[in-house]
Amino acid sequence: MEMDERTPLFAITAAAELAGMHPQTLRQYDRLGLVSPTRTAGKTRRYSMKDVVQLREISRLSSEGLNLEGIRRILELESQVDGLQRRVRDLEATLADELLQKSGRRVFAAGAEGDVIPLRQGERAKKHNQMVLWNPFGWTPPTTKKLEK
Repeated sequence: MEMDERTPLFAITAAAELAGMHPQTLRQYDRLGLVSPTRTAGKTRRYSMKDVVQLREISRLSSEGLNLEGIRRILELESQVDGLQRRVRDLEATLADELLQKSGRRVFAAGAEGDVIPLRQGERAKKHNQMVLWNPFGWTPPTTKKLEK
């Protein structure tokens, strides 16, 4: 059996002691949905280390003056952020794998005006024989002739 911070290990009395709370407080938080311990076949609560850390966070927020509804909302938002961060990491890994498998393939080119030109696989960017003169002072040359080949 593989164990991590989500493995349900602690009975309610042990979890309450680790969190510095009374077991009845843990039951109330379970009813309110602030913490959701795993249930055994006999319907007893089993808390993980992650649950204990969350209970400590609830205690800290409560001591700072937040009510239980505010604490519930904060925990909900933190959970959403964690899920989104995991999703971003997964997408970044997928993108990195994709880029490694298809290295050297161009997907876009820059146009003369700095615009982005999408390219299909195997398509090359069209080359233009144009010269761009950088002129920071607004000076206009006396004659503007096209260069001939």
